[in-house]
Amino acid sequence: MKEQEKVQAADGKKTRYSDEELEEFRAIILSKLEKARADLKLLTEALSSGEVNGTDDTSPTFKVLEEGYQVLSKEENGRLAARQQKFINNLENALIRIENKTYGICRVTGNLIPKERLRIVPHATLSIEAKLQQKTES
Repeated sequence: MKEQEKVQAADGKKTRYSDEELEEFRAIILSKLEKARADLKLLTEALSSGEVNGTDDTSPTFKVLEEGYQVLSKEENGRLAARQQKFINNLENALIRIENKTYGICRVTGNLIPKERLRIVPHATLSIEAKLQQKTES
């Protein structure tokens, strides 16, 4: 019964997710984290590999085009790697919020973020309403 008292306010409104619900979200986050780390590893390996595609014996024009493509490709991989690292950090922060039992609480409204949203975007810190409000203000 104590768990129930902590989860609901005096008015009967749910103030946080139960430990069982938090465990469900932890499993989702850990799964996404594992995949994200594997993807980041692939991106960083692609960035650091010095593979040459063998344009040394081709026409100079093609070689210039190929080198330009390699630069663009590395820049894109760098952007993707940075984005992936940010995603990993957000997922790790979500795990901390689960430990603190503050996971799933909108940082603007203080209300619970719907489970459906958290299952899709497990690192969300804003409810849809707060997110839309933020967009209209900017």
